[in-house]
Amino acid sequence: MGNASNTAILAAGCFWCVEAPLLLLDGVDTVVSGYIGGHVVNPNYTQVSMGNTGHAEAVLIKFDPSKISYDGLLEAFFLIHDPTQLNRQGNDIGTQYRSAIFPLNDEQEEKARYYIEKLNAEKVYDNPIVTTIENASEFYKAEDYHQNYYALNPNEMYCRLVIKPKMDKFKKVFADKLK
Repeated sequence: MGNASNTAILAAGCFWCVEAPLLLLDGVDTVVSGYIGGHVVNPNYTQVSMGNTGHAEAVLIKFDPSKISYDGLLEAFFLIHDPTQLNRQGNDIGTQYRSAIFPLNDEQEEKARYYIEKLNAEKVYDNPIVTTIENASEFYKAEDYHQNYYALNPNEMYCRLVIKPKMDKFKKVFADKLK
């Protein structure tokens, strides 16, 4: 999985919706869409989409800590999805779309817990955060056609209706942190 000081694994609904905005951040080198947290070895998209492998659609992020911190990634993570929706994001429903953080070391776990507690305490969202913190098990890279999906399919209906509005909001909020 790589060096924990420059790698993060996050799940926030459909991985296409997570990959695209994170790739815009200065300091993010690569974002790989894949599956983590389940009980089936080397699952495929069809299996995960059915919702019974236990996997979450997730992204593995390689980043340059001199340009963006793990905290910075968590800040982006909590903006690009609704962490109060249990096992869903909008019309994407099922445990495969859960909001989850997969820490790769104790420091990442502490930061994730701190962030969730602080956001809940400050009532940043109308409802409590349901994001889980899960042990980082094997991360399986998704099929090639899922990689860089938004950039390669900008005119597809899902991209126009679901991802583009998220991207527009993200670009405004993180304008000073983009590549």
